[in-house]
Amino acid sequence: MKATWTLPDGSIKTAEVAEGLNLMEAAVENDIPDIEGACGGCLSCATCHVFVDAAWAAKLGEIGTFEDAMLDATDVERTDASRLSCQIKMTAELDGILLTVPAA
Repeated sequence: MKATWTLPDGSIKTAEVAEGLNLMEAAVENDIPDIEGACGGCLSCATCHVFVDAAWAAKLGEIGTFEDAMLDATDVERTDASRLSCQIKMTAELDGILLTVPAA
């Protein structure tokens, strides 16, 4: 399965992502710039903030209470497309997901 990140400089990076891996872990493993994941995915840092392409957003389900609160603490102002990539687990349904890394 694949995920594609559009980086702040406009370049694009696509990587293979194992099923069940969250997209923050995948970004760190694939050296995606500006995705830090400082808290390791425990919803306490918001350093894995991404914008999810509109075509994929409905497949992610609702934002949880803690994720919603952390999105208010991101370095880049949140939008309707904002999610924390630590909360997105790769599934077959998300194969090909498109994400944008916000410019810090």
